Amino acid sequence: MGTKKIPMRMCTGCREMKPKKELIRVVKTSEGEIKLDTTGKLNGRGAYICRDRQCFNNAKKSNALARAFEMQISDEIYTQLETELENIE
Repeated sequence: MGTKKIPMRMCTGCREMKPKKELIRVVKTSEGEIKLDTTGKLNGRGAYICRDRQCFNNAKKSNALARAFEMQISDEIYTQLETELENIE
């Protein structure tokens, strides 16, 4: 038997490939809502961020989430994601 393959995803903040379980998934639902997906199972387009404030700030500064989701992301949504991120840490 071989070893189990670990799924890797790229952090939108630092652009490093890391194991999926170490990252937080941000989802754009079919209704166009942006949410944090702590379970990793919500339907929709996903982007990943490290559990690190610096990576979140880099993603916000470079508009990485806006590019990943192909839509403008309001400051209100960034604030909401930031508070959710603080609750997880």
